[in-house]
Amino acid sequence: MSIKSKQVNFSVNGKKILEDISISLNSGEILSLVGPNGSGKSTFLKILSGDLKPTAGDIFYNDIEINNISILNRAKMRSVMTQSPQIVYDFTAREIIEMGWISKGDSHKSNLFDGALNKIIKICDLREFIDRKFNFLSGGEKRRVHFARTLIQVWNDNLQNDPSFMFLDEPTSNLDLYHELKLLKILKNESKKGKGILLIIHNLNLAFKFSDKIGIFKNGKLLSFGEPREVFTNEILFDVFKIPIKVNSKNSTLNIY
Repeated sequence: MSIKSKQVNFSVNGKKILEDISISLNSGEILSLVGPNGSGKSTFLKILSGDLKPTAGDIFYNDIEINNISILNRAKMRSVMTQSPQIVYDFTAREIIEMGWISKGDSHKSNLFDGALNKIIKICDLREFIDRKFNFLSGGEKRRVHFARTLIQVWNDNLQNDPSFMFLDEPTSNLDLYHELKLLKILKNESKKGKGILLIIHNLNLAFKFSDKIGIFKNGKLLSFGEPREVFTNEILFDVFKIPIKVNSKNSTLNIY
């Protein structure tokens, strides 16, 4: 399985937001998008997920153009965690997660559903507040609930050959260090099952450590794309972020001066 963009462009009122973005995400890979605020990362994620149409260019899911895939089938193939999802009504955390479930052919309350829900509550460390009202949770707790909802949508107990994808826009924002690392370890484990993971992240050290590929965005363009050691160079990072950053490839770490 693969998802590809080919020469994707996007403009608003004549202003170019994205220019000629070609990128690929394969099953079993973690691809991190990094870059300054406003560089086009979130817009590209929306286009890749099918939630926004490009001005020009194409998106392919397994060589099928995305417009030829129904909304329901897209939802079965990929899940999306947006940056600031809004919940107006007074649902519990459990109910929010349940909204992500897509029937696999059985009844909603099947053993498959109950098993998936219980596993996700456990691995995402949600038991303490699972039945509390969502709008009374902290910012970090809300992010963890939305992550769990995104995960259950494409949950697969099969330990190999999981054909689905997850798109996550800054999933670690508002998280404490423990839960930030925990979330990324969950994603790493899902990628080992075969899931393709695309995430937008601002912590360059974590991107370096957990990613198989990295795409660096600057001013709506894909400046560099490839394995972390290929794209994270002192010169490229200074050009993008305007601060001296020393790359230690041996330890997969970055030092900021």
